[in-house]
Amino acid sequence: MNNTQKKNYALPIAMMFSLFFMIAFVTGLQNPMGVIVKNQFAASNLLAQLGNLANFIAYAFMGIPAGMLLQKIGYKKTALAAIVVGFVGVAITFMSGQVASFIVYIIGAFISGLSMCMLNTVVNPLLNGLGTNEKKGNQLLQFGGSINSIGATIVPVLVGYLMGTNEAARTIAKANPALFLAMGIFVLAFLVLYFVDIPQPFISKDKKTTKESHSPFSFRHFILGAVAIFIYVGVEVGIPNIANLFMTTNGGAGGLGIDTTVAGTVVGTYWFLMLCGRLLGGVLGGKISSKIMLSTMTTIGLVFILLAILLPVGTMVNMPVFRSDISFGFALVPISIMFLVLCGLCTSVMWGSIFNLATSGLGKYTAAASGIFMMMVCGGGILPAIQGWIADIAGFINSYWIVFAGIAYMLFYALIGSKNVNKNISVE
Repeated sequence: MNNTQKKNYALPIAMMFSLFFMIAFVTGLQNPMGVIVKNQFAASNLLAQLGNLANFIAYAFMGIPAGMLLQKIGYKKTALAAIVVGFVGVAITFMSGQVASFIVYIIGAFISGLSMCMLNTVVNPLLNGLGTNEKKGNQLLQFGGSINSIGATIVPVLVGYLMGTNEAARTIAKANPALFLAMGIFVLAFLVLYFVDIPQPFISKDKKTTKESHSPFSFRHFILGAVAIFIYVGVEVGIPNIANLFMTTNGGAGGLGIDTTVAGTVVGTYWFLMLCGRLLGGVLGGKISSKIMLSTMTTIGLVFILLAILLPVGTMVNMPVFRSDISFGFALVPISIMFLVLCGLCTSVMWGSIFNLATSGLGKYTAAASGIFMMMVCGGGILPAIQGWIADIAGFINSYWIVFAGIAYMLFYALIGSKNVNKNISVE
């Protein structure tokens, strides 16, 4: 990829950034939708996370096929197919509101997840490959993640605003404007992408019939990295999702009974801090290694989670929040919530750092590795569901011990597990 720098790939990079926005917007819908379905269908905290689970469990089904599809038809056609699937998924979610069906909602979330898996399989190796070295690849991923965070910031604030203060009126149908916006974005992205020339890093043009003697699983640092990404996505999603349920639940499991509009701004602030962290990570990514970036932010994250668990919930603070009118205000929340929101700064750079470390030195195995990596994103559905179950039986605050353990593993990966001990394997 040394000759990549000689070419101008600004347009393909911009297109991948826009796809990052789409991924966050559609995936982020499952956070406030959990609050909606909990009210509309009288669901438990565990059941409220089923849409999120369906969205992410789709990665387990589509990860490897998406990697194979990427290798066979390339980045552009895979992305176009993903956009079509995503439009269908959001349309089904819209229909679930019209027929008031929890099952239809779950189906829509699952199909949307298939699309997000395919898009992730495209954008991550492409941006990483367009970097001229490991640090530049990480830098592009961090900037792409910044765009991702913009979409994730907008969704909970927008849907929280659409739900309003009338608890009885919190239904899927109330979120229709957000769903229409998502479908419109899909249509626009398809039309633009169709006319953009997309490069093909790491895609072999030789269709070999001989079976490779190795695979991404031959590399220890990739295997441990795949586990890290499973945990990371669960941590990234679980922190705000469970915090949203914590704030909006009236009684039971220690719920706070905070208005959904206020809770939406608080959760939106978590994603806004991820945006800030990724912008900073993008600026520093060309100078600081992924290993240092990941080890530093996981250490800080462990401190924040520990403070959130141990500090008394009754201690209230006025926390600055990002509001639906694109301004800042203050929300009175427990100090525990403030430290959970601050974790957005830490989780912001973890995805790009882990992906960069886990795929470093894989060469021709990168496309297949990306598919496997995407399969592990299902952790974003599994871990929050487990956390929701723990919240049902032990309370919201105690459920964050699973987040603490997950961040501790990522610190281990940064310090020890990310070292490539299989450099003897040919990747040309």
